[in-house]
Amino acid sequence: MGKSWKAAGMAANAAKKGAMFTKFAREIQVSAKLGGPDPASNSRLRMAVDAAREASCPKDTIERAIKKGAGLLDDASQIEELAYEGFGPHKVGVIVECQTDNRNRTASEIRNIFNKNDGALGAEGSVAWMFERVSMIEGTKAGVTDADEEAIEAGANEVFKDEEAPDAFTFYGNPEDLKSIETALTARGWKVTKAEMSFKAKTITELSDEQKKEVLEFMQVLDDNDDTHRIYCTLDL
Repeated sequence: MGKSWKAAGMAANAAKKGAMFTKFAREIQVSAKLGGPDPASNSRLRMAVDAAREASCPKDTIERAIKKGAGLLDDASQIEELAYEGFGPHKVGVIVECQTDNRNRTASEIRNIFNKNDGALGAEGSVAWMFERVSMIEGTKAGVTDADEEAIEAGANEVFKDEEAPDAFTFYGNPEDLKSIETALTARGWKVTKAEMSFKAKTITELSDEQKKEVLEFMQVLDDNDDTHRIYCTLDL
């Protein structure tokens, strides 16, 4: 799959709000560190802030994360981005992207999750060959029911409609075309809600419904980890 997996209904689960806000804050911090603290000139930060606000993340949490990422606070801790590869239950290929302030802790926790769920964490490159690196842009435009022409005009290779949200589509393109596709869609009246590098499975692992359930339960445990940011797998969800 190209679109990172997320547990349905996570935003509505009050018991997980604290962990969810932490994840929003980390993405905001990383975005501000890489592109500066001004959302107007940093599209990744703007989209991270918009997503946090939509989930009712506290204003002071957002502002502190921006300042922390931009180095405006007296705080030595920094968030770094890491990726882990491995096989989940039934040999499903999995890539886990994490944002953490302690790589040793994160590596240990991710490895334990794989080991306890009939999986195995691998070395760099052990699973990446099962995916292709792509740019992924999500956006909405009122009244659009077929975005094939929009994808062509924007320079995207593929486009898929989100069946759960009206007027919402996901565009895939070459890795080097991320910014140009985002810019083109914005110029054509699209509200871009996400623009990032992603992984798209080259081959889908065929499983029974019961086996899929086991994989989804494994991915839920991964997603519940505080340091997990995105998950990709070779399962058709």
